[in-house]
Amino acid sequence: MSKPPTELALLLHGQPGGARDWERVRAAVDGRIHTVAIDRPGWAPGSSPADLAGNAAAAVRALDAHGASRAVVVGHSLGAAVAVWLALERPERVSRLVLAAPAANCASLVPLDYWLARPFVGEIVSAAAMAGAGLALGFAAVRRRIARLMSIDEGYLSATARSLRSPSGWRAFAADQRSLVRGLPALERRLPAVRTPTTIVTGSADRIVPPASARALASAIPGAEFVVLDGAGHLLTQLEAERLAEIIVARPSL
Repeated sequence: MSKPPTELALLLHGQPGGARDWERVRAAVDGRIHTVAIDRPGWAPGSSPADLAGNAAAAVRALDAHGASRAVVVGHSLGAAVAVWLALERPERVSRLVLAAPAANCASLVPLDYWLARPFVGEIVSAAAMAGAGLALGFAAVRRRIARLMSIDEGYLSATARSLRSPSGWRAFAADQRSLVRGLPALERRLPAVRTPTTIVTGSADRIVPPASARALASAIPGAEFVVLDGAGHLLTQLEAERLAEIIVARPSL
């Protein structure tokens, strides 16, 4: 009889998002290691948005709540920046980093990111865009078509629609945007100090976080492994769940 898994992977979602983003990955992991997915601050019901340091502190609280002294920390998009911050601040709590489509350095930002981080105007535009997308996904016919075209569960799209229409989601998105623009320069300066074994995963067709920025991130983190998934876009947790799961469980913690 095989032994039950003792290793834990903490899964940190991007922006917008939630713990539900990891459902396919967790299913693909299939119990080979324990997985815990959390709603980050601002996205968890009743919580307030936080900067990168506050997000990292929330991740530590999640580890404590599950009795885990350390974990493989997996971050998607903005969640990758949180994961790296955690590894720098509390390296004893992180056995390994897996950074998927990572928005964790300045090269991952595009001009629109800076514009959306502007006070008031950026918040209004972000809220309008999210509400519009949420309204569109509120129509069953639209959800079914997108689900078929992208091979995404319709139930996931329905939950996403509710989040996109929520004022709390708008506030969380705006806060995350400011955290990226304000926090990434400081994080980038500290990348050479990362000592945690790191794997960086990017999709060759990612139009949100350019693959070139992921390559630059891999060059900045000592010893980082760089993995390119041919033809994959930004939604690795949804559309490349099995390949991402294999990377998460590929090697034991060090």
